[in-house]
Amino acid sequence: MDDRRELDRLVASWREWLERRDALSAQDIDELEGHLLDRVDSLRAAGLHDDEAFLVAVKRLGAVDELSREYARVHSERLWKQLVLDDGANGDGRSAASGDRDASGAPTSFLRRANGLAVALGLGVGAGLAVKVADLVGVDPTFFLRNAAILVLPFLAAWFAWRHRPPIGALAGIAGAFALAAVVLNAYPFGPGAGTAAFATEPSMTELLAAVHAAVALWLVTGVAYAAGDWRSSDARMDFVRFSGEWAVYYLLIALVGGGLSALTIGVFSTIDVEVAWFFDQWVLPCAIPGAVLVAAWLVEAKQRVIENIAPVLTKVFTPLFAIVVIALVVAAALQWNVVDADRELLIAFDLVLVVVLALLVYSYSSRDPMQPAGWFERIQFVMLVGALIVDLVVLVAMVGRTGEFGFSANKTASLGLNLILLANLAWAAWLHLGFLRGRTPFLRLERWQTAYLPVYVAWSAVVVVAFPPLFGFA
Repeated sequence: MDDRRELDRLVASWREWLERRDALSAQDIDELEGHLLDRVDSLRAAGLHDDEAFLVAVKRLGAVDELSREYARVHSERLWKQLVLDDGANGDGRSAASGDRDASGAPTSFLRRANGLAVALGLGVGAGLAVKVADLVGVDPTFFLRNAAILVLPFLAAWFAWRHRPPIGALAGIAGAFALAAVVLNAYPFGPGAGTAAFATEPSMTELLAAVHAAVALWLVTGVAYAAGDWRSSDARMDFVRFSGEWAVYYLLIALVGGGLSALTIGVFSTIDVEVAWFFDQWVLPCAIPGAVLVAAWLVEAKQRVIENIAPVLTKVFTPLFAIVVIALVVAAALQWNVVDADRELLIAFDLVLVVVLALLVYSYSSRDPMQPAGWFERIQFVMLVGALIVDLVVLVAMVGRTGEFGFSANKTASLGLNLILLANLAWAAWLHLGFLRGRTPFLRLERWQTAYLPVYVAWSAVVVVAFPPLFGFA
């Protein structure tokens, strides 16, 4: 009897996970469950225990992701209705409340069967209202710079929590990180002229650095909720990397379409002498920009592993182009650039190129079949890595020269620290990549090196947010 209860628990857990796959309806899951139980019965008859029979049966049933993709190809029309138009009914039109029951036979709760888009839109409205309420209160302009991530990302963390159900301890840790960031960013007396008109319109360098690094750190902290609290898992971290790449693409597309639609609407109303630009400026943009964060997240998770992802295709296109850009930078620096006299804007541009190169590398790892042998694309990646290493060394020489000439400052120290972190990452990544090209290093080591390095970025961002402002006099 105890074994049977354990089997029921395992099957219920498997079914619950399956119900999150947007391409599968209740009937499909029922059919899969029937096949699973038939296999379990056969294996039990062969002498396996229930838990052993379950694990073997799940393995033999096949990859659910492949089933989802195949289902999407055959039933694409119904899939899009599920993704966009579903109001809580199942694929057969029955209400979730009337047909779906959990392992104990009770109807599943509304939240577990609620339309993901409705939840995402609700949280998106909450993020937009949080920003608009702060605007109506009349806070100074630099408030939004400091608190943009704190106002918006908690709603994204709530979306992840609803979708992936992390443990209470993980949620408490996430909430604590947001609370600490809010206290630090709003308690520090940024700028020597705090309270003056100049301070109200222009942030100090330490304030700008703290705001940017807080956004980076808190984005990665929300990944703990995405990983259901299992942040130590390399696979879970790489899943969040995949999500982040897809999210960036969807958010950009939403921004482009939304901007075009807004411009068209303003233009149409202007032809009949109705001024609506103020409404878009004061209400639509402040609410839509944070709200789109949640809509993009829903799009990624709704279509993940169901239709072809966009970001891997873009990675294939832009990696060769950035390899050429990096090589051109190396040649230009060798021929005609005095690194000591380089201005700050040029060094910042070089750092941005390095960050993009690393992002392309990591995301291409996340979307690659680890069993596939090295090919031409991996060789291009290696060229890009070597070029990025040389560029990083050039920037480091320039930063050391500028620091020796002008002394330490918040922005130079932050840039120097970032370049050292990138240098360590790129150097070991290049070494592992070379081993992979020579057939001596398994691909999983390349992927795990990048996921193991994510906490380094969180730690450095936390140092910049917490320690830099007092170290450099909040200037």
